[in-house]
Amino acid sequence: MTHDPQGATVTSTFADPPGNSPAAAAVQAAVTAEDVSKVYGSGDAAVHALRGVSTGFARGAFTAIMGPSGSGKSTLMHCLAGLDTVTGGRIVLGDAEITGMGDRRLTLLRRDRVGFVFQAFNLLPTLTAEQNILLPLQLAGRRPDRAWFARVVDALGLRDRLGHRPSELSGGQQQRVACARAIVARPEVIFADEPTGNLDSRAGAEVLGFLRSSVREMGQTVVMVTHDPVAASYADRVVFLRDGEIVTEIVRPTPAAVLDRLKSLEA
Repeated sequence: MTHDPQGATVTSTFADPPGNSPAAAAVQAAVTAEDVSKVYGSGDAAVHALRGVSTGFARGAFTAIMGPSGSGKSTLMHCLAGLDTVTGGRIVLGDAEITGMGDRRLTLLRRDRVGFVFQAFNLLPTLTAEQNILLPLQLAGRRPDRAWFARVVDALGLRDRLGHRPSELSGGQQQRVACARAIVARPEVIFADEPTGNLDSRAGAEVLGFLRSSVREMGQTVVMVTHDPVAASYADRVVFLRDGEIVTEIVRPTPAAVLDRLKSLEA
């Protein structure tokens, strides 16, 4: 382990930090990957997207996943979230092993325990902002906690936009609606896939600031895939992949430390 001059802590080769041994991870982690592999195709055409990935993502923490193009970062997140199956190994979300889980059980688990924020917003155009935010609860047959709803809406500055449809909102406002939708059901984990990819720097900072505060002030767990060193610097920890393997991580990242590490992986 080394310390970046700007304050980031860098682990040059991946190892479980104190308290994150496999046994401890089962207790402390919101989601865990154990020796996960993912292969697309077969024979000479086989593509090994993940090669024996083992790591845990702590409860109440903000973790970014980074790496060069084709490193497996999006594949890892999709496997962690139950959006894609694994070829080998296991994924455990909370107390539930999702590896091999049937489609119906997996759909219910994602609906009840996981939140998603995607680059494309994925809002329904005919619904208002408020209706989009509350849609997952409606589909689950759950009544919204109005006090919690108000807290989330106010934290995201959406109070005066609740009656607007997506076409009447800026890109940044649409992504904030997507963030509110993800967190209003109080999921165990929010998975964010390039959540600022379609936003300008100011709107992106607003969204990242909310994800950061949702961890610090609301106890949320966030796992984010990003290619942006500035976005990654909002996280508590950055995990780096190359060729389907975790090769290093940074704790308390700075943009400069993240950029330097990315450059070394792409060299």
